[in-house]
Amino acid sequence: MSAQSLRIGIIGTVGVPGRYGGFETLADQLVRHLGRDMSFSVACSDRELPAGTPRPAAWRGAKLHYFPLRANGAQSIPYDLWSMLKIGPEIDIFLVLGVSGGPFIPMIKRLYGKPVIAHIDGQEWKRPKWSRPVKAYLNWAERMAVRHADVIIADNAGIQDYVTDTYGRESELIAYGGDHAQQAFLTPIALERFPFLAGDYACKVCRIEPENQIETVLAAFAAQDKLPLVLIGNWDHSAFGQEIRARYAHHPHLHLLDPIYEPSILNLIRGRAAVYVHGHAAGGTNPSLVEAMSLGLPVLANGVVFNRATTEGQAVFFSDKASLMQELQDLTPTRRARLGAEMAAIAARRYTWAGVATQYAALFRRVAGLAPVVSPASTLHSAA
Repeated sequence: MSAQSLRIGIIGTVGVPGRYGGFETLADQLVRHLGRDMSFSVACSDRELPAGTPRPAAWRGAKLHYFPLRANGAQSIPYDLWSMLKIGPEIDIFLVLGVSGGPFIPMIKRLYGKPVIAHIDGQEWKRPKWSRPVKAYLNWAERMAVRHADVIIADNAGIQDYVTDTYGRESELIAYGGDHAQQAFLTPIALERFPFLAGDYACKVCRIEPENQIETVLAAFAAQDKLPLVLIGNWDHSAFGQEIRARYAHHPHLHLLDPIYEPSILNLIRGRAAVYVHGHAAGGTNPSLVEAMSLGLPVLANGVVFNRATTEGQAVFFSDKASLMQELQDLTPTRRARLGAEMAAIAARRYTWAGVATQYAALFRRVAGLAPVVSPASTLHSAA
């Protein structure tokens, strides 16, 4: 088998091209960067594509399989199983993103005799939004994935330590890229649509869920009027989001925007922010954080272990409303500029899609039993 004939099946995402979500962006970027060297088959959720959206049979050389189920929530379990069964005969390696299909990995390996690489995400079972039965299933699914997959991928050093401490297994540390987020030019049309772009403001982009510290961030910004906040998220997705939006909507310096799926508009709003606020308390390396770092934004982050690992401890950290308000007050323009430069330097070194794709390519080759690719530079270094 050669690298050119290596066939990878990607399971567990909404599909490609990526429109939102970390796993979707990962699948998208792997196809973009590695599609010339190996072939991909990607499971796609027909239910999560908007009406009228094209459903091509292939994209950038990847073969797309559509399934009439959602890739998220309870339907993700049959979605992952169906995807594995359908794609299994035509691929050499499974790349399973997330743990919903974890319990099926032993069966799939026996059925097809093909290796499975499992990316376990970030302790999904610990998220407060899940009910006790869902948490129990996700915890079991994670255990099954870690126990039976041939290789485990952790996207953060904190997750890697968790896998070692909890399961006694080694894992591959591969993060996400963020350099697909690019600065965008301000246009008169955009300024008319979003007048706050004319001045300084803080920005936060996330799912509207308690674990992302929505209430802490809104309470801190509502209590001051020095810096407006632009918070972009899926407010109408839950009763929590609807209630908290209604509670804070009367504050003129809080701009609570619905999801923005146009990359140019989203990057324009993020890229012009004076500071990026990252409240995530769960997960490993959060894609929204590395994207903000790639844009060169100074980061105020929840001080959990995952965010400290992602930013190499160089971001400014908060733990509650009081500490967030204090850090906002202390964040001078000079300090913001220095912090933004530090974030950009870390992102350029650790969170580029070219680098991430190279790590995945090396892993695919190793799992397939192929020799690693040796660059001229490394050959010279070895010879010396």
